[in-house]
Amino acid sequence: MLKGKVAIVTGAGTGIGKAIAELFGKNRADVVINYRSSEKSANEVKETIEKMGSKAITIKADISNYEDCVNLVNKTIEEFGHIDILVNNSGMGLSKNSILDITNEEYHKLMQINMDGTYYMTTLVLKQMEEQKTGGSIVSISSSAVEQPSSGNGAYAMSKAGVELLMRSVAQNHGINKIRCNIVAPGPTETDMVREFFSEEKRKRVTNEIPLRKFSEPAEIAQAVLFFASDMSSNVTGQKIHVDGGRTIR
Repeated sequence: MLKGKVAIVTGAGTGIGKAIAELFGKNRADVVINYRSSEKSANEVKETIEKMGSKAITIKADISNYEDCVNLVNKTIEEFGHIDILVNNSGMGLSKNSILDITNEEYHKLMQINMDGTYYMTTLVLKQMEEQKTGGSIVSISSSAVEQPSSGNGAYAMSKAGVELLMRSVAQNHGINKIRCNIVAPGPTETDMVREFFSEEKRKRVTNEIPLRKFSEPAEIAQAVLFFASDMSSNVTGQKIHVDGGRTIR
């Protein structure tokens, strides 16, 4: 489904990003595996993709740093010559009992990763796609927290709402050049980040709030990203898919 395409997946060494990168490789994309600290895991993802017969490279970059993002995009162009897909997956979680428990340091770090990083990568890749004149697909990972904010996750929900607005604005203004921007919003997912913030008691309570009575698996999020990245969604832009077991049913 992605043969001949070059995809950058940020935060691809673990969790949802890993699942996306491997599914893209399975669908014959050339994959750029971005990581910040999980070099060993990123190399394992690279090996998995190469065993599938696809090409993959790893690039270390902190997306909250603009120069790192420039380097990530430039190295991709040097290696593959073009960029067709960007998945803004890298992000930071933050959940407290109350927004009053969040420190200024935590708040600014959250915004630098979730909002600044997504903005940097989106604008850099968007410029490249415009120059290529071959269209492209940008997919950003949001969160069901946008639909279900609480005081304790208010800053996190705000950061993801900003990501969604960015995607919709880019979709509105760059569709004329066949560049599509869409959003995948996971609910609670079996990742290290979620396990960090969910006590056993909270996990049981939240599971009972989900119609399908289960947390999502990273592979299930990846399937929705593949839909937006591929020609299956060739006439879809500015849209959002919730992958949350029905938790945000209205």
